[in-house]
Amino acid sequence: MFASLLFFSCSQQSEISKQFNCTPTTFKNLEKVQDVKNLFSIEIPNTWKTNLYYDDLQSSIYTADTTKQLTESLLLDVTFINKNINFDTSFKLKQEQENLSKSLIKIKSEEITFLEKPTYFTVSKGKKGKFEYQVCHLFIKTNEQNFILAKAEIYGDSLVNKRVCDAFALLEKIKNIQ
Repeated sequence: MFASLLFFSCSQQSEISKQFNCTPTTFKNLEKVQDVKNLFSIEIPNTWKTNLYYDDLQSSIYTADTTKQLTESLLLDVTFINKNINFDTSFKLKQEQENLSKSLIKIKSEEITFLEKPTYFTVSKGKKGKFEYQVCHLFIKTNEQNFILAKAEIYGDSLVNKRVCDAFALLEKIKNIQ
């Protein structure tokens, strides 16, 4: 009975992974990376290149699999922002305007629960330089004063959905949200 419970808990997918028909993704050689301000951590493959950034209002972990070409890789930027966020009409309109200013076309957006927190996500596509790309933004409201903006960028047209699903699998490893 314990084994079946363990299997069930490990195989449960997040709401967003289900929406994108993701199959469970496993990564090897994960390491825990803590942001500079100790507000959150994420587990990422230890072969990925990672940069940390912070200022008075935010703390970021930016990471990418630089062992692959850009059109086969995944870029993740997870930023803890010390600011209130509300998923109201004004907020959603602002996201649409930002998409238009970057010549992005929204594919999907929705309010969901992610990491047991209220979340608004958007997936958009466009062109950056000579590359087609998709960008996924997850705005995760951690409390009344803070939120996490998790961004995944996928360049090229090869295995796009798999890389989107890989991004979700890694973002599900965000821990210790303050």
